[in-house]
Amino acid sequence: MLLTIKDIAARLKVKDKTLYAWAAQGRIPTLKINGVIRFEPDAIARWLQDCQMLTERSSPSAKSRRRKSARDVDHLIERAKRAVYTHGGETRPIASPFREEETNGSL
Repeated sequence: MLLTIKDIAARLKVKDKTLYAWAAQGRIPTLKINGVIRFEPDAIARWLQDCQMLTERSSPSAKSRRRKSARDVDHLIERAKRAVYTHGGETRPIASPFREEETNGSL
């Protein structure tokens, strides 16, 4: 027995529109019968299994990328703080790209 868009949408907890988009993009296995999209249960089961295997394989690297990104952000924040704050917690004057003489017109 073939499954409908509504059957698969309920099973995957996605909107009908999402399934139509996935079908148009070839991201999910479909059958088109007289212009109507249907799904074979076995094909969907294999597709879900393949998606799960891909997710399991990519998860560790995705987690490490997030951790590295967080470390990079923390590192940048610390560098910015060191550049602006003195040991006493006061801020340093901001260096101007122009010398003071040029900005006040004395040159």
